[in-house]
Amino acid sequence: MKYPTTWLQGASLGERIACELRLQIIRGMQTPGTVLSENQIATDFGTSRSPVREAMKVLSSEGLIRLERMGAVVIGMTPDDMEELFDVRMLIEHFVVQRYVHRDNTILVTTLNQMIDKMEVALKHRDIAEFSLQDFNFHESLVLEAGHTRILHTWNGMRQLILTVMLAATEQRFASNIEESQVTIRKHRTFANALNQASAQELSRLIEEHYRDTRNAVNDSVLSSYRKTLS
Repeated sequence: MKYPTTWLQGASLGERIACELRLQIIRGMQTPGTVLSENQIATDFGTSRSPVREAMKVLSSEGLIRLERMGAVVIGMTPDDMEELFDVRMLIEHFVVQRYVHRDNTILVTTLNQMIDKMEVALKHRDIAEFSLQDFNFHESLVLEAGHTRILHTWNGMRQLILTVMLAATEQRFASNIEESQVTIRKHRTFANALNQASAQELSRLIEEHYRDTRNAVNDSVLSSYRKTLS
């Protein structure tokens, strides 16, 4: 699957190239150690080398590639990288939910449930891109509505990587174990409806439970190609 074009509205050519290469790396189509040539990528995308360099800088900042003199070497997402990504995400959501305790979250809960409704429709129609996007939007809404500028800055630095991992994981789950996506929907619904009534401790417990299950599912799907390169 290619990176969804509907997600690229307003993106520069360099950003578009970065999105496609990021997905290829996370899906294992570009394996660790592969040398990426600026000239070849420019030819593949029908562009000059300037947007390719822009894309390479972005992917390097995310730790997916190592820049070399005439191109780059793929590093990819190792198991440790994936663990760290989940660690940071869970720390952020642990923090932001504390800001929802003892306040009226009615509007947010309604918004989150609407996203979950869209996830259910996407699951019914096997729409990988829409399911992934709404799953991502659910978590991003929790960060945005918390109104913490520095946390949001940290989140924005990882958002494209998080979104792409979700896309790759959803693709694998839909192909091999689609029932897990129904479990994801139920856990999202439980958490959303708890925002107006649960304690900070209970919300934290739900987040930990969700991330534990999601971490295992994503590791099994997204990292399978990485493990094959080591065998």
